Amino acid sequence: MVTKAYFMYVLLCADNSFYCGFTDDVDQRFATHQAYKGAKYTRVKKRHPLKLIYQEKFTNKHDALSAEYHFKHQTRLKKEAFLKDHGVTW
Repeated sequence: MVTKAYFMYVLLCADNSFYCGFTDDVDQRFATHQAYKGAKYTRVKKRHPLKLIYQEKFTNKHDALSAEYHFKHQTRLKKEAFLKDHGVTW
């Protein structure tokens, strides 16, 4: 049985904000954001260009959604600490 993978990902926006989401295809989802057709947050012109800075693979949708939720509900400092702890620099 093949298990479908899901991902939590983080984008760095041009205004230095982070956007976090989940998907089963990071490349396709990033292309959607880049085309101003993704989430409302990333459709704002001042947030472009976008940079994919982090992605983490999960074996089920629940865990990916949970990771997204927990990242989104952290302070900016905690988000930065999480990213640094995972080797991300921006």
